[in-house]
Amino acid sequence: MNRLTSAARDGLSYPDRGATARRPLPAGYHHLHHRTRVGRGRAAFEAAGVAVTTFQAHRTSGMLVRADAGAVRPGGRVVVGIGWGPLRISAPCEVVWTAYEPTRVGFAYGTLAGHPESGEESFVVELDADGTVWFTVTAFSRPAGWYTRLAGPVVPVLQRSYARWLGRHVRRLAAAA
Repeated sequence: MNRLTSAARDGLSYPDRGATARRPLPAGYHHLHHRTRVGRGRAAFEAAGVAVTTFQAHRTSGMLVRADAGAVRPGGRVVVGIGWGPLRISAPCEVVWTAYEPTRVGFAYGTLAGHPESGEESFVVELDADGTVWFTVTAFSRPAGWYTRLAGPVVPVLQRSYARWLGRHVRRLAAAA
């Protein structure tokens, strides 16, 4: 049985389902909030939204993504491969909310059993009234695996670096529109 199928039988590995859609984020976790300007105008917004909600942004950033659907939908399952070659770690997640609105598109996924962290992460593209397009990553997490506990303060640094890296990829994909 593959990890996507086996992960589908398990529930979220944290109790705060959907909390990235609200403020404040729950206590007891490391919090991440990173915002990247990705372009201007409706075309950039739509291109960035598609890149985020189809995992194109994740894939172009170097992640291996196996999803049970082409575009995100609540309850959808995804396994993200973090790392390279034999050092790749599988991170199973479930989409906990989506936003398909005129000026806001994105989703959040929550961790499932077997994920190295416990928590939730959202990826949202927004079109401001002035035409500026923003990509925001919001997350709360804490270590769930022995190796993430051992890595300690390095994990939040890597998460922030990845949020920046992903923002650059969303900007590039939006500019191609």
